[in-house]
Amino acid sequence: MWKTPVVGFICSLSLLLSLTCAGDVKSRSCSDMRQAYTAKGFSVHNVPHQEISGEHLRVCPQGYTCCTSDMEDKLGQQSKLDFEKLVEESSHKIRTILTSRHKKFDEFFLELLDNSEKSLNDMFVRTYGKLYTHNSEMFEDLFSELKRYYTGGNVNLEEMLNDFWSRLLERMFQLLNSQYTFTDDYLECISKYTDQLKPFGDVPRKLKAQVTKAFIAARSFVQGLMVGREVANRVAKVNISPGCGKALTKMLYCPYCGGMPGLKPCANYCQNVVRGCLANQADLDPEWNLFIDAMLLVADRLEGPFNIEAVVEPIDVKISEAIMTMQDNSIQVSSKVFQGCGHPKLAGSGRSTRGISDVFNRRFRPYSPEERPTTAAGTSLDRLVIDIKEKLKESKKFWSSLPDRICAEDKVTDPDEEQCWNSHTKGRYFPDVVKDGLTNQLNNPEVEVDITRPDTFIRQQIMTLRVMTNKLRNAYNGKDVYFQDSSDEESGSGSGSGFTTEPEVVHTEPPMVEADISDPQPAANTAHQQSPSLPLLFAVITLTTLLLQWR
Repeated sequence: MWKTPVVGFICSLSLLLSLTCAGDVKSRSCSDMRQAYTAKGFSVHNVPHQEISGEHLRVCPQGYTCCTSDMEDKLGQQSKLDFEKLVEESSHKIRTILTSRHKKFDEFFLELLDNSEKSLNDMFVRTYGKLYTHNSEMFEDLFSELKRYYTGGNVNLEEMLNDFWSRLLERMFQLLNSQYTFTDDYLECISKYTDQLKPFGDVPRKLKAQVTKAFIAARSFVQGLMVGREVANRVAKVNISPGCGKALTKMLYCPYCGGMPGLKPCANYCQNVVRGCLANQADLDPEWNLFIDAMLLVADRLEGPFNIEAVVEPIDVKISEAIMTMQDNSIQVSSKVFQGCGHPKLAGSGRSTRGISDVFNRRFRPYSPEERPTTAAGTSLDRLVIDIKEKLKESKKFWSSLPDRICAEDKVTDPDEEQCWNSHTKGRYFPDVVKDGLTNQLNNPEVEVDITRPDTFIRQQIMTLRVMTNKLRNAYNGKDVYFQDSSDEESGSGSGSGFTTEPEVVHTEPPMVEADISDPQPAANTAHQQSPSLPLLFAVITLTTLLLQWR
């Protein structure tokens, strides 16, 4: 008989508790949210003092909320700015390293060239006096062309060095035979005998082999650093899709709307959101790793057989050795030239060779190590390359590991798996973390990603890396690839800026042509490749003649 009153009492008590709880929920304060919202730089003019019904929300849970539609939109924009900043900060180290090492290597190399030119000029003035100063422009041209090649100029190193030795032969031949008058045609005839006579001994051949391979490696390496820097700077500027923007708002600021602004997202939840947002960036990683490997290969060459420091510093000594060889063999050389080009006319009685041989016999004395000028970079090539190699190795797999870097930040996520935001409330996040890359985002539970539409901008950067990687591999094998001439570029700062990092076809850019530096006679090979056209031409002429005869 007590059953009915007891049940009625229990029901009344439950209804009272429900009404009490509902009253508490409706009356929950938004003071924490108002304070956090103000800290973000927003006005609290229209921010509710207490929670309101959330049917108007489009991203955050539609329960009771501290956010209006306008607030949700503003927090959505803020989430994009926050994410862009996170990517910028997480990639800042690698971008700074590439920028600083490019600058340091560039300064080191150019100062190495300047010091070598200064060394040659100082010692040749001291050794040869006016004979050198009256003919110094050819040496100035040599270093000018070497610099232009290094900074991206369309210079054929082999042809340029051959021209230098031909000019030097012409000038020295005139000085050593100053009793004669030489016409331009005669001087041109002399230059044709350069390879046959070998007036400078084996120096030109050895120096050409060393200079070409070392300069190819150095130019490709510094331009590789520049390409890496430019790609990293571009990719670090994130293009946020609508699906990504929605997921970021939900992860970073829906806790604000729920009255829990201090609640951080769970680590795995963060991983899924960031991997979805950076899916295209992760696809850059395979090509980036191949690019880094190619850079490391060329760095090994710079430390070993293609050491530019060991080539550039003694250029003055080697040219002087060549001059001495020419002077020692001047009688034999002159005799063979006279046989091949004919005897030149004698000059007037006022001209004489007296004293010239004495000047050339004053042997060149190179700088001793303590006299060698030091570079402003304050280091040797070996130390510089070792430092760059260490930093490059650290950058491998950078883009695929970027979500890990971002979500490992304490300011972004909460390490406590039970006390974190799981996309709708406080508690553990249960979905698995998806793999990186665009195709793996098909089943991403947090971000809507269209895996059929890769980011064209990221694909352009992948092509840029691919082109540079091929050039680095060629440089490793001693093969040259012609870059766009820096004189064609109106913009760009610093040396080496003439190389374009865009993969698109540029009208002013010459086609990528490889020249095997190890081949001593590239011109002869080219002629050989083109020779099949001659029989064809002969056949056409013969056929035409027969047809005319039959008429």
